[in-house]
Amino acid sequence: MKITDKTVVQFHYVLKDEAGAEIENSHAGDPLAYLHGYKNMLVGVENALAGKETGDKFSVTLQPEDAYGERQEDAIQRVPVKHMQGLPTPSAKWKAGMTAVVNTDGGQRQVTVLKAGKFMVTVDTNPPLAGKVLTFDLEVADVREATTEEIEHGHAHGAGGHHH
Repeated sequence: MKITDKTVVQFHYVLKDEAGAEIENSHAGDPLAYLHGYKNMLVGVENALAGKETGDKFSVTLQPEDAYGERQEDAIQRVPVKHMQGLPTPSAKWKAGMTAVVNTDGGQRQVTVLKAGKFMVTVDTNPPLAGKVLTFDLEVADVREATTEEIEHGHAHGAGGHHH
């Protein structure tokens, strides 16, 4: 079965930076699952997977606009420490370079700490990989028709997808 809109795609990936250094690799766990055609995946990855089938292996290099977008130099905010999540231990303190999760009106957002104070933290709200050229080595593990419920919800269910 070919990947088209309203199919659930499961795939493994290796993500590399412009120099070819590995950033992430999904092979240690379940393949990632998403509902094709519903903007649940990076636009460049979704476009590259369109028309592929189970077993296909290939690489795609994405420019920032097809991945995490261009860096926005004005995407700096001050956030109260109490709104930051993700410290490794309760006694740990925020430090520059650490990543955190902040709840926003649009849902959770990953941020990078630029400067930490006792009560307020200055964060960069750009995605960590914004502005970067990225290469994905992709392997299609499975393609199936989406269920009516998945289409109604707008996302894949089950292993590698969303769980209710």
